Amino acid sequence: MGFADLGLPDELLAAVDDLGFTTPTDIQVEAIPVLLGGRDVVGVAQTGTGKTAAFGLPLLAAVDPAVRGVQALVLTPTRELAIQVADAVRTFAERSKGVQVLSVYGGSSYVPQLRALKDGAQVVVGTPGRVMDLIERGSLKLGGVRFLVLDEADEMLRMGFAEDVEQIASHVPEVRRTALFSATMPAAIKKVAATHLTDPVRVAVTRPASTTATVRQTYAVVPFRHKAGALARVLATTDAAAAIVFVRTKGTVEDVTLELSARGISAAGLSGDVPQKEREKLVDRLRAGTLDVLVATDVAARGLDVERIGLVVNFDVPREADSYVHRIGRTGRAGRTGTALTFLTPRERGQLHQIERLTETRLEEVTLPSPADVSAHRAGRLLAQVPERHAADRLDLYRDEVREHLAATGVSAEDLAATLLALAVGDDGPRRREDDADSARARRAETVDADGDFVTARFEESSRGRAPHAESGGRGRRPRVAGTRYRVEVGHKDGVQPGAIVGAITGEGGLNGSDLGKIDIFPSFSLVEISGEMSADTSRRIASARVAGRPLRIRPDEGPRRVGRGARTAGEHGPAHRSAPHRGAARTAPRH
Repeated sequence: MGFADLGLPDELLAAVDDLGFTTPTDIQVEAIPVLLGGRDVVGVAQTGTGKTAAFGLPLLAAVDPAVRGVQALVLTPTRELAIQVADAVRTFAERSKGVQVLSVYGGSSYVPQLRALKDGAQVVVGTPGRVMDLIERGSLKLGGVRFLVLDEADEMLRMGFAEDVEQIASHVPEVRRTALFSATMPAAIKKVAATHLTDPVRVAVTRPASTTATVRQTYAVVPFRHKAGALARVLATTDAAAAIVFVRTKGTVEDVTLELSARGISAAGLSGDVPQKEREKLVDRLRAGTLDVLVATDVAARGLDVERIGLVVNFDVPREADSYVHRIGRTGRAGRTGTALTFLTPRERGQLHQIERLTETRLEEVTLPSPADVSAHRAGRLLAQVPERHAADRLDLYRDEVREHLAATGVSAEDLAATLLALAVGDDGPRRREDDADSARARRAETVDADGDFVTARFEESSRGRAPHAESGGRGRRPRVAGTRYRVEVGHKDGVQPGAIVGAITGEGGLNGSDLGKIDIFPSFSLVEISGEMSADTSRRIASARVAGRPLRIRPDEGPRRVGRGARTAGEHGPAHRSAPHRGAARTAPRH
């Protein structure tokens, strides 16, 4: 069956053809003719099954472009999903002249939304909170709505939007078409359907596990104290273009992001505290390939569809088995394949069985890569570049250097090549950690390698209630670097966390997390240690980066300004929110 067999108007068929769609998905085959025929629909479908087109195309068929005013309303649980759905409906409406699609959500300016409503937008896609705000302002009038969609209804109820949904539905005319889509059908969703839909047709195209068919589902038993090291090694050896790491809390987002950034992994955190503009920028970077790893909470990643994501890591097991399906649905979408890896502590095996019962899939236990595997993986990638570099020639200089070295040292050519390869992958051999009088754990960690034990030793402290980088006040504890101290114009009053500063500086400046040292956060500004010299272009890019809605405006720190005979300017470099320095962290003097 093709789209032409579903009864769509010519302009929508043309738009579908423009997008290159040829064969409708199961949910589209089942739902589109029913909605076009005027019936309500309850659809049981996961994200990635094509449900946006399943309701978006019939919705547009019901809109009269000549009538200015809201005729269709789509409610979604998150801002990301609202943006995604609005963009999709907008593309479907390319051939429908005069149809305006508007997304409304919290964390963004009211001005453009109010202007679009005043101009007569016919389709509104939004989150319940912002939709309620606009209704109460008298700006969003729903008396002309002909089509109502509740997308990911189970998630809306789980997030506490039940009352808002009830209030919004009371403003919509009773004579309308309603579509409700949900990944699961618990009793609460059945009650919503019974209340707001009239004699609906139930469409259940697949069982909940079906959309995970293209995802290889694996797990590994990892004690908490070893999770961060294991994650670093997994990311260092994956062939996936990009990955999402799921954690339970926004505090863990900060911790894990900082750990990965410090190891030179291009990572950023996404939680409910990240302003909308920065969230959109992070997603754009993920799509463009300038960001490889996103650390996120469940809610923050809802509606995220990025083709590059080939790996999902459940750093923390989701509290609810249903959330597992949503998480791993971020990969293996639209026929693509992906891998999901779940970290289980020894006590969490019971939750594994719950997940397997829900998905009707037996997860595969895997062995995590060792530090040696990481080095071998990096070496393999370097060796794969050898033929092309060899063919490019211009190696005489290096041949001469090699010959001189071999003659002077008596080292074999094989040993020299192996040593150079080890240096190239960052393996400088085992070394003993300096004795740390503040930590018995650190004294027991006798050797450090670049890919495992060092991360573990730093991160495991959080299992005893200590945040590894941002204790009670928010000073980031970083590895030792020798460099310059810089001032950035965001501080404690902006609610800034060390990971946000690290992400902005590494993302905009092209630096590695290992280039950054200690971070001190003061009320109105922060101090960051950065190794090496920064070019004017790098400084300019970092200066324009925004954290907590404010530009960093980075510049070398000149210390506290003084007035008269050395008296400090009032309020300048006041007390920072500090924690004990990370073992091995550089101690800067004087204190600010």
